[in-house]
Amino acid sequence: MSATASILTIGNELVSGDVANTNASWLARRLAPLGVEVRLTAALPDEIDVVADFVRAEAPRVDFLLVTGGLGGTPDDLTREAIAAAFRVEQEEVLEVAADLRARFTRDPEYAARWAMLPRGSRPLANPLGGAPGFVIENVFVLPGLPSEMEAMFASIEEEFRRGSPIETWRRVYRTYESRIAASLAETGKRWPGVLVGSYPSFGAGGFTVEVVLKSSDAEALAQASAWLAAAIEESS
Repeated sequence: MSATASILTIGNELVSGDVANTNASWLARRLAPLGVEVRLTAALPDEIDVVADFVRAEAPRVDFLLVTGGLGGTPDDLTREAIAAAFRVEQEEVLEVAADLRARFTRDPEYAARWAMLPRGSRPLANPLGGAPGFVIENVFVLPGLPSEMEAMFASIEEEFRRGSPIETWRRVYRTYESRIAASLAETGKRWPGVLVGSYPSFGAGGFTVEVVLKSSDAEALAQASAWLAAAIEESS
């Protein structure tokens, strides 16, 4: 059975659309092979109360809540404070992390040491490509917002998320209309309820196409469903 996760990305620039929110899609793609089904993705501004309320409500609903962004040293980097507020704990300096940051950032060691003020009870996560550490508290994993740093940190801990069977994907693109294959898509969902069925129509230079995507952690059910659906679509086209 798959585990569940939600992904929260934090940043005014994400909510406003000034910066593309690539972290959520990247994490969702990496979690699926580990057997983790992403149930929700959200973007919130850099506001302590808003983030704390979301984390407090969402973390109990899933096995993992992954949070990215807001770990730097600028005034809008408030994620450490927000997570502490969510769990109703104080922030405290993690001595070994602070010492490492002071040693690495000798030009302004006290500025860097502030990154070690983590919510009490947190487990620090090393940042292979940057300064600010991530951290884990209960089932909440907090990672940097910079994609390169986030990806490197996730790669160092991804085995912690492995649960059950990986979620596998079958996808095909057909030159057809969604209305022609809607009945077959619905029938697939009825016959194999453990298979997630999606269809994504588009129109380009080659005319109308539909990308059909099936996902499941049950490899046998996915194989049966995809074979049946492929035959049904060919017959209806």
